[in-house]
Amino acid sequence: MHIGVFGVGGVGGYFGGRLAQAGEQVVFIARGQHLAAMQRDGLRIESIKGDALVQPVQATDDPHAAGVVDVLLVGVKAWQVSEAAAQMRPMVGPETMVVPLQNGVEAAEQLAAVFGRERVIGGLCRIFSHVAAPGVIRHLSAEPTIIINELDNTTTARVEQIHTALVRAGIDAQIAPDIHVALWSKFAFVCPTGTLGAVTRLSMGIVRTQPETRQMLEQAVQEVLTVARARGVPMPAESFECTMALIEKTAADAITSMQRDIMDGRPSELEAQPGAVARLGSAAGVEVPIHTFVYHSLLPLERQARGLI
Repeated sequence: MHIGVFGVGGVGGYFGGRLAQAGEQVVFIARGQHLAAMQRDGLRIESIKGDALVQPVQATDDPHAAGVVDVLLVGVKAWQVSEAAAQMRPMVGPETMVVPLQNGVEAAEQLAAVFGRERVIGGLCRIFSHVAAPGVIRHLSAEPTIIINELDNTTTARVEQIHTALVRAGIDAQIAPDIHVALWSKFAFVCPTGTLGAVTRLSMGIVRTQPETRQMLEQAVQEVLTVARARGVPMPAESFECTMALIEKTAADAITSMQRDIMDGRPSELEAQPGAVARLGSAAGVEVPIHTFVYHSLLPLERQARGLI
């Protein structure tokens, strides 16, 4: 398969690198020093699953040069999706499958608004990874996983084709019975942990063990699940317990990408995480006081990071 990776951060770099390592034809869209290092030295993966070097690597900052691909993995941050969609148009043809791998629950609809719902596959991933240096992706924890299916939950031949390629690359690939349940299940983990981590500036281990923040964390998980159900997503009855169990198993020193960006003064996924819970909760008539408070508390920092104040 001809696979494009738009955004070569911890997500796109890792999964695209593994696909290239497995022999798939992969073209990476990157920029700046990261792109220069990849073109010069290849793409290096440092991982608890085994290190790898993809060299030579097909990488460019020009989507026109990349051309139309069979599958386009979207690895940019959630807040970049709409802007990136306009830039990736030259890579999307009539048969291209666009697969978002962002945190959050809105990327698929944002891409469908640009390319048409028929070109978008629902997708999400699980991994703790980041760009350690230009041309270097470091995978620290979590089994690298991609979960996909059609937005109407019909498992089609094209979904099976992507699944086969991912499995062949050694990735834990799954086809979700309900992709929306899968997306909100991940969101119930990522958003509360990132939200509480960002406002406390502390690691997962501390947030989940201090009684006061533990109570807030549990309430935040319940808020996400309540919003999902209010929007018609059939979350299983055991979703809360499963989410808290996953939080317990996460490395004590883990911090989320949103938390890291906020702590470093960079633009973050604040709008796509607690901001989205606040906005979607309000639209559904659901009160979400934890997410609303943290979102409003961190919004000035976000505006400052974006040069708005």
